[in-house]
Amino acid sequence: MTDDEILAEFRAAEALLEGHFILSSGLRSPRYLQCARVLMNPARGARLASALVEKLPAAVRSAIDVVVSPAMGGIIIGHEMGRALGVDALFVERPDGVFALRRGFRLTPGQRVLMMEDVVTTGLSSREAIAAIHRAGGEVIAAGALVDRSDGAADLGVPFYPLIRLSVPSYAADSLPPDLAAIPAVKPGSRAA
Repeated sequence: MTDDEILAEFRAAEALLEGHFILSSGLRSPRYLQCARVLMNPARGARLASALVEKLPAAVRSAIDVVVSPAMGGIIIGHEMGRALGVDALFVERPDGVFALRRGFRLTPGQRVLMMEDVVTTGLSSREAIAAIHRAGGEVIAAGALVDRSDGAADLGVPFYPLIRLSVPSYAADSLPPDLAAIPAVKPGSRAA
């Protein structure tokens, strides 16, 4: 898939939003990608996951034993990546503020993991998920995401393969441009403000 085809999938799902958004990182942005909307259609989710699998180097693809995603945003795309790769898909949760495997999910020591996100902005949630995977005995060999909106700046500590990279500005709450400050902020993501 080309970048234009990927963005067309987001537009068709009304998942590319404009306004004043509070991101999970606490940063503010005039654009928001609501991956839950683009993934609500299983066929679209499967297409996007298959396109990302094709972007993974063959050596990485063949080495992945399991996909692990952070809840909530990464669950659906993680599941679709598991399907596309023919491996199980688990997720980590943070009911007490720290990511951990629950629900009987477990990794065997040294199991090779693709950590899969929906959107990466600063990489904080991804790094926290990777740390949880390591604590559980997994070896994260790569990370993936539908969208890298960090402009390539996020360092996850492992090779990172996004389906698309977007340059979307983000700002600290006290450094907003006047046009963005004039719009009420909304928090569309799954993480509490």
